[in-house]
Amino acid sequence: MHDVLDPDSDRGRVYRSLVGHPGEPVGRLAARAGLSEAVVQAVLKELAAEDIVVTAAPGSGEESWEALPPLQVVETLLQRDAALQTVLRQAGAELERLYRFARRDAGHYGALEVVEDAARVLSLSRQLQQSARRQIRVIDVPPYSGTSDHYLEQEVLQRERMAAGVVYRTFYHGCAFDDPIAGPNMARMIEAGEQARTLDDPPLKLAISDGDLAVVTLAADDHPGVISLLIRPSSLFRALSNVFESLWKLAVPVSAAGIGTQIDARDRQILTLMASGATDDAIARRLGLGRRTVVRRVSALLDRLGATTRFQAGVQAARRGWL
Repeated sequence: MHDVLDPDSDRGRVYRSLVGHPGEPVGRLAARAGLSEAVVQAVLKELAAEDIVVTAAPGSGEESWEALPPLQVVETLLQRDAALQTVLRQAGAELERLYRFARRDAGHYGALEVVEDAARVLSLSRQLQQSARRQIRVIDVPPYSGTSDHYLEQEVLQRERMAAGVVYRTFYHGCAFDDPIAGPNMARMIEAGEQARTLDDPPLKLAISDGDLAVVTLAADDHPGVISLLIRPSSLFRALSNVFESLWKLAVPVSAAGIGTQIDARDRQILTLMASGATDDAIARRLGLGRRTVVRRVSALLDRLGATTRFQAGVQAARRGWL
């Protein structure tokens, strides 16, 4: 949401134009912002859903738009940031308690079980997925140490659970695109229906089954390999669940199209100009292309990147090393 205050982003251009020119119809707004009408329509839809703009005259003639007061928008941003910070602090406090309990001989945290046996760690992953009735939420971070056979077995299990109606929502680290084993697995699961998003630096490796069970996987301190922390319903469980949902709102959607592939030099030029804020017309003039060609290629790039806005496309392209 912060990019609405960025004068170089599409959302920022549209909002600033409305701030200075209330009641502007889409055509004039597009010309003023230096964007195509299609892009402006998409941006207005997003901003309206986030209560940043409203239609000024929804029932009469050409639809026009009005910006909500900037101070109100900024206050909403600050309130959302404060809420996110509160959630993260709560999660940090619970994880600190978890850290201390996991390293003490005395004391007990009833909702927590520490699992160090490697075979049981893998068994926990299967148990968590097989017990889910509604959804599995996953934060998947490197290193990716599983074998090819492990990933193939996981694919079979995940397809079975999705066929049974279980929704998978997964975060991936940006580098997962380039991993020779995890990357293709990720692409196949997204094609099969997994909802996937990406973050530059996810905070922990986590899996949550419905509202019943969570597993945090950590590197072991005193020996090679990993340990798993099995967490049942508790304040810690709620904190981890809230952290997942808060991060989900901030992350960028991923599509299977284009994962593990490269783009040609012309598309890279288009993406670079898009990321700099250039309009379709400006890109066409700069590269000597027809406007329709640019619109078509921009649309294809948005699809490949799983992005709904040009801003998201720039973020995704940068994460994949395309820029």
